[in-house]
Formats: sequence, structure tokens, C-alpha cells
Amino acid sequence: MKRFHVHLAVDDLATSIAFYQQLFQAAPTVQHADYAKWMLEDPRVNFAISARGAAPGLDHLGFQVDSEPELDALQAQLAAADMSMVSEPGTACCYAESNKHWVTDPNGIAWECYHTLGAIPTFNRGAAEGGQNACCAPKAEKPRVKLSDLGVCKPGSRCC
Repeated sequence: MKRFHVHLAVDDLATSIAFYQQLFQAAPTVQHADYAKWMLEDPRVNFAISARGAAPGLDHLGFQVDSEPELDALQAQLAAADMSMVSEPGTACCYAESNKHWVTDPNGIAWECYHTLGAIPTFNRGAAEGGQNACCAPKAEKPRVKLSDLGVCKPGSRCC
């Protein structure tokens, strides 16, 4: 079964954790000094935030699957759509080891399709071992989407 994945870059992790903890009425499932993740069932979403120096806003979207056959099916969908794909088998990022496939939509938003293999103690094992920092979304050609650009309702505003 697929789980929708959203990853936001934030300025202040503690303030953002407090906000999303109230919004979701749940504590983070995973929490580190620079990262937090909620594995929610209603709605079924893997929602992650990180404060690692990136501009605040949408980092990437994606689908997390429960098995390799599901990941293979998603990979076939991406290939059938003639999308340029970056595959990362056994990559280590966001405190997890995963098999991943990345595509970028026409607006420059990265989409990650992945199957998590297990937890790791670092945000990015490759960078921790002196390798390249290829963790998370590949560099987009267009700038990140800011939350204010998404028309997200602000406290005291009227929303439809």
C-alpha cells in the first residue's frame, strides 16, 4: 500500500514540531536535532520536516511503498511516462536506508518513490563517511516552492 510523502524544509525545527504536533494531534514518530517525521494513518502520510540550511518550503513529494514489488511497479509507471529518472538503490538518507527512484515534475518539484529498508543513525550516511551529499531531492532547476506561494491559509484569514 502506498503512503503519500511530504518533506518540508523549515527555519526553526522546534517551533515547527510544536505546530505540527498540534495540527496532527500526535508526537513525531522519528525525531532528531535536525529532522522530525510523522507516520500518520489518517490521512496515511509520511510527513517530514528538516532544518538543515535549505530555504524554507517544499523540499519534495513522494510515495513510500511497503515492498520491492510495489516499488518496481512505480518504477515501471515512471518509465512508461517517459520521465527522466534517477535511481538510488541502497541509498542512506533521512535516517533511513532505502531503494529510491526520483523524477522532477515540469515545475521543478522533485518526486521520490521509495521503499525503506531500515533505520540508520545519521541523516546521510554518505556525507557522514566523507562522501557526496546526495541526500534527499536532487537539485531542481527551478526554485523551491514557498508555503506562502501555495496559498496556505494564515491564522485570522478567510479560507474557502
